[in-house]
Amino acid sequence: MSSVVPSASRTVLVTGATSGIGWETARLLAGRGCTVIVHAPDAASGREAVDRMTATGADAARLRLAVADFSRLDEVRGMAARVADEHPALDVLVNNAAVVAPERRTMTADGNELSLQVNFLAAYLLTHELAGALSARPGSRVVNVSSSMHRTASIAWSDPHRAKRYSRLAAYAQSQLALTIFARETAPWTSVSVHPGVCDTALLPLYAHAGDSAVEGAERVVRLCDPATELVPGAYYDRTALSPAAPVALEERTVRRLCKLADQLVARTA
Repeated sequence: MSSVVPSASRTVLVTGATSGIGWETARLLAGRGCTVIVHAPDAASGREAVDRMTATGADAARLRLAVADFSRLDEVRGMAARVADEHPALDVLVNNAAVVAPERRTMTADGNELSLQVNFLAAYLLTHELAGALSARPGSRVVNVSSSMHRTASIAWSDPHRAKRYSRLAAYAQSQLALTIFARETAPWTSVSVHPGVCDTALLPLYAHAGDSAVEGAERVVRLCDPATELVPGAYYDRTALSPAAPVALEERTVRRLCKLADQLVARTA
């Protein structure tokens, strides 16, 4: 008999759950009976997101709100501590929160380029801060919502904040490559990354003029959260298909180098 916790008893944290794929992912998981922790950057948008979910039929008793502005790493740490205190066992973490890199290079108060921090460093920090909760039960998963755009990217190792040469597309793509590489870090849980498809969300202008619906993208994410779906640890999925990630993302030395860099960047404000 499997020791994996069935969907109806699972606790899932979805970051960036106030709109788009994140909101639909949280709604669908709640509909499957999961206890869903809905992450929002502020309380007002979080309450509004939860209200919209319950208005569509989600069970309010299944929804919890977690607030943190990912442009502030101290808030990420604080949220992780609250989640771990209230939910000692976490079955799934969906690292979905993302912003479009601004036209002009923008630095956070922590000293990091905005899209690198919100899209990758916050996810990296949150995952590690929740290590205890993610290790509490067998079969736990981390699903990084990445992008096919990671294939166009490179990590600017000597200038990760792109002070010398900034472009919003390069900065965003770098954050997605980092998230894809991060899924390959060895951990007690199973980590994967997924390109949910080009979807009609706030990120659409980076890709195209039209795309799939946010719910279609969310269904592809939810599939990877389902204990009935067998995952390949560290793998990259393009929509529902197992797909080779960019070659650089497959190099073990790159995984180690990225984690070392991330440790340095998030520790500066610890």
